Amino acid sequence: MADAKPRLQLWGVSTTRTLRAVWALHELSLDYEGHRILPRTGETKTNEFTRINPRQKIPVLQDGDFTIAESPAIIAYLSDTYGTDDNRLIPRDPRLRATWLEWCFHIAMELDATSLYVMRRHRDLKHIYGDAPVAVESASQYFGTQLRHTVQALGDGRQYLIGDRFTSADMLLTTCLVWAINYRVPVPPVCRDYATRIAERPAYQAALRANLPLPPTAGKDHG
Repeated sequence: MADAKPRLQLWGVSTTRTLRAVWALHELSLDYEGHRILPRTGETKTNEFTRINPRQKIPVLQDGDFTIAESPAIIAYLSDTYGTDDNRLIPRDPRLRATWLEWCFHIAMELDATSLYVMRRHRDLKHIYGDAPVAVESASQYFGTQLRHTVQALGDGRQYLIGDRFTSADMLLTTCLVWAINYRVPVPPVCRDYATRIAERPAYQAALRANLPLPPTAGKDHG
């Protein structure tokens, strides 16, 4: 039926991490319903959402009776389940897949959680977590240190991080680089150029619109 409810349900909008999940849905051309709940508004603490994700965090994906959280895991699940040879987001070769895992863990931990999110907690969210300018500056410097390997990897002229095709590692890195640029963290030109090029992908642009707190006028998101 044309008006049947999409099987895929995505909870959460407005954050860098929700953007990644939305981006994956658009890269894979998947139909989904979006639930536009926001962080730190009480919407993640309702009984309904707590039953879905006891951690009370977004994004969360529901696929029928299966629920998965954490943006890197959501992307991996969507690619493994619905990806095709043309649009899959994860390498199949064992060694390329291991390299992909290495990059994903590095980006999620060292660039996102240990650097950018520390800055977010003690800058944008200092009314919740406290004002800590020394921690913010230290996190900014740490980001630059941890970005050195990325600069080396991209400096050899490669188009993507892994092999010769776009993967979810490129998604994680691009969202972190855009985040850092918005925070005025020094980002080397090779990384800026890479992020600008990846951000030109139609699926990324569609995801930006779909990740807004207010419903977009068009797109795959039915929420």
